Amino acid sequence: MFAWLVIARAYEFSGPNASLCAMVACAGPMVLWSLLVDRVHRRASTGIDWDAPPRPLRETLDVSLAKITGLWATWAAIGFLYCLGRWYWEDPYLFSMKLFGLAAAPLLIVSVPYVLWLDRRLVEPRDGAWHFGQLLIGRSGLVDREMLYEHFRSWAVKGFFLAFMLAIVPGNWFNTVTPSAEEIGATIFSLTTWMVSLMFTIDTVFATVGYMLTLKPLDSHIRSANPFAAGWAAALICYPPFIMMGEGRPLNYHPGTMGENGWIHWLDGHPMLITIWAMLLVGLAAIYAWATVAFGIRFSNLTHRGILTHGPYALTKHPAYLSKNLFWWLATLPFFATTGSLTDCIRNTALLAMVSGVYYWRARTEERHLLADPAYRDYAEWMARHGPIPRLLRKLTGRAAPVAVAAE
Repeated sequence: MFAWLVIARAYEFSGPNASLCAMVACAGPMVLWSLLVDRVHRRASTGIDWDAPPRPLRETLDVSLAKITGLWATWAAIGFLYCLGRWYWEDPYLFSMKLFGLAAAPLLIVSVPYVLWLDRRLVEPRDGAWHFGQLLIGRSGLVDREMLYEHFRSWAVKGFFLAFMLAIVPGNWFNTVTPSAEEIGATIFSLTTWMVSLMFTIDTVFATVGYMLTLKPLDSHIRSANPFAAGWAAALICYPPFIMMGEGRPLNYHPGTMGENGWIHWLDGHPMLITIWAMLLVGLAAIYAWATVAFGIRFSNLTHRGILTHGPYALTKHPAYLSKNLFWWLATLPFFATTGSLTDCIRNTALLAMVSGVYYWRARTEERHLLADPAYRDYAEWMARHGPIPRLLRKLTGRAAPVAVAAE
């Protein structure tokens, strides 16, 4: 990805198609590493038995046809919902819709041999798509409703967030590629702005790749999607069109703050403090991007696609949320207002505190979902007792370390 970024800057490849090339440049090495080095396809969690000979096609054909029926119907339903949402046919979502339109026919064609090939090797090929297919062809007695709901939730996550991620990648890419070296290095503010844009480009490219590569042979499939309405509510209000923090929305904390550029205004005349602040902002943006990169090809909101314990997740359970919110507080400085109004200062500070509360709510609902996995329970228990950030917070608050509970 960095190699492509260098080429793109040299030849001014700043358009949306160049951002797609960045995703390919990012995804290719990750897929090769996963297969050739980590050998993820050999993991039992894929549900694939490579050691057993593939079942004859005649044994799995009925299963595969039902699954293809369910899969195609799911895609048709997502496409119908895109058509209902007016915002999907305006910038920046229009780019996503054009890509989906171009990809529709190839996906329909490729899905047939892929499903036929995969079902012959899966230990249990009757997944949520199969249950949906059974429902569509009138065999409701064979349908497991829980698996059906899980199928709908998983594809709702992918349909909603993939469209959003594809829509915002070109903008971040443009902001990273177009500024010249002279423009970037003109002031510490311009340098900081460009470096933060670079971090967000890394984040969005890796995240989009994660949403696209949801495949069992890569062990990056969705194990489960968050089943709790509170989890969906907490996540969706952070994204368009439901976002609560945007212009004219209830949690908009920006009026009178100069947005995320407030720090350079209020620290003007203090070059040392500006330098320190700039380093903090870039560092927080880097941690945010690092948290996404750590997922590799498994990034996704509202899903369980494996438990992470490395990288920034060895420091705290929610490094992305923590770094993002600290970035907003330091960048905006909501307790100052250019209007000179004390009311604006109090209002903006309170609203940003509520925004941070939303992310705390998101974290709690995600934990509630992941606690169904014993691996996450072990990780959460270890983090509570040994994690650097929880230990720091205990020192600041004077709380005692939690006592480990022995398994019965």
